[in-house]
Amino acid sequence: MSKAIKILLIEDDVNIADNVVGFLQDFADINAVTDGLDGEFEAQEAPYDLIISDLMLPGETGLELIKNLRANDVETPVLILTAKTSLDDKIEGFNVGADDYLTKPFHREELLVRVKALLRRSGVYSEDNTLAVGDVMINLENRGVQVHGQPVKLVGKEFDILTYLAQNKNIIVTRDQIFDRVWGIDSDTTINVVNIYLNNLRRKLEAVGQNNLIKTLRNIGFILEVEDAERNQ
Repeated sequence: MSKAIKILLIEDDVNIADNVVGFLQDFADINAVTDGLDGEFEAQEAPYDLIISDLMLPGETGLELIKNLRANDVETPVLILTAKTSLDDKIEGFNVGADDYLTKPFHREELLVRVKALLRRSGVYSEDNTLAVGDVMINLENRGVQVHGQPVKLVGKEFDILTYLAQNKNIIVTRDQIFDRVWGIDSDTTINVVNIYLNNLRRKLEAVGQNNLIKTLRNIGFILEVEDAERNQ
């Protein structure tokens, strides 16, 4: 399974956190933190595809965390994972910006179903584990890329950058966001490496006729743009 999907888990119960990480780690890259303030910082600093958060957390509550993220334009889907079961608690969670709600104790299989549903809704996951962008087909399972059935050989970070841009098609992403997502905010590599890999990726796509798939917006960022016909599908 590809690790193109990144999930942030915010859970202060170590046993539950270990179980969730152990169950989902073959499906996605998971970063787990135990404090609400740490979770908010991580969610704002690094790009994630999904946040799974408890409500009762040290530092700040899950509700405060979600409210602060939405106030700062962080739109990452949030799945609340909590022992609170009342209707009022659920309504409050949705009102501050949560996307789904799963009560403890829970079945691991239901957790995975809800995770996949949220990721499908945001366009970063499909059941056949592929992403189609225009004429480009990205296989997350075997890390293969094809254009009109013709294989395009991409190495490590080239594939990761293309996947990240495809998961955010028609959305501008900055060089910092690409670096944080692909290399990680703790990487010792300089951010200039993004330009090197993007140039290599562009050359390989241009060799198979994809000349304007990835556009540079000067001093802003990059965008993988698709035609209007695909946007309306």
